[in-house]
Amino acid sequence: MRQRFSLARLLASTSLVAAVAMGLGGCTGMSKLSDVTGSLGGPRAEAAPTDPARAVEVYGERYRANPRDAEAALAYGQALRANGQRAQAAAVLEQATIANPGNKALLAQYGRALADNGNFQQAYDVLSKAHSPDNPDWRLLSVQGTALDQMGRHEEARSYYTSALKIAPGDPGVLSNLGLSYMLSKDLPKAEEVLRQAHASPRASSRVRQNLGLVVGLQGRFAEAETIVKADLPPDQAAANVTYLKEMLSRSDNHRGGPKRTPVASLNQPD
Repeated sequence: MRQRFSLARLLASTSLVAAVAMGLGGCTGMSKLSDVTGSLGGPRAEAAPTDPARAVEVYGERYRANPRDAEAALAYGQALRANGQRAQAAAVLEQATIANPGNKALLAQYGRALADNGNFQQAYDVLSKAHSPDNPDWRLLSVQGTALDQMGRHEEARSYYTSALKIAPGDPGVLSNLGLSYMLSKDLPKAEEVLRQAHASPRASSRVRQNLGLVVGLQGRFAEAETIVKADLPPDQAAANVTYLKEMLSRSDNHRGGPKRTPVASLNQPD
């Protein structure tokens, strides 16, 4: 493995851009489903499923019983996103926003689903309707920033991250987004500085650790990057992180061809 890597080829790599985009935001895991589904089915409702496929089945049945029900659509759309069924999630949430105009929770989830599918301009526009300047949601500001970054509007994206950090100071997910924004505009030292702030937070996720390791590795310090991505982890997870890092850096170094705009597989978005 060579320890010098081409940033130009990194930014041209479709694999790397998709991987980077996965780090832009927070995750859409099943742990948050109960936040939007607790009232479904009344007091005898069962606990929210933790398995994504099971959640799709449960909430899909409730949605089909009444597609105009905002809560059912919200739960089903979020379950579909968590299960990787992004196009279907966007379709469900689009119909729900039509049936429930002005529902900000639905607009927020629809905007996130659009971002999942790489529809960044539309996602940005929809998310702008999901909150307002007098009552902004820092999570949505962060997702809007990721959409702008994916459209190459890095300076504008950073203004959104800055606004989000004023509401949620030191949030590691937003800081990670900001660091990756600097990486995408080729300012690796600044990217490392910001990602180290994110990594220092006790709330930092493993994805923040991977992002920091990636930026350090891109500067040719692979041994240090490897230490970062495997620190304080069980051996199997440490090995998986190192494998991921090597794969990403190898792809960035070996890729040939011009820049491409790549749909995002899964934005790592704050819930």
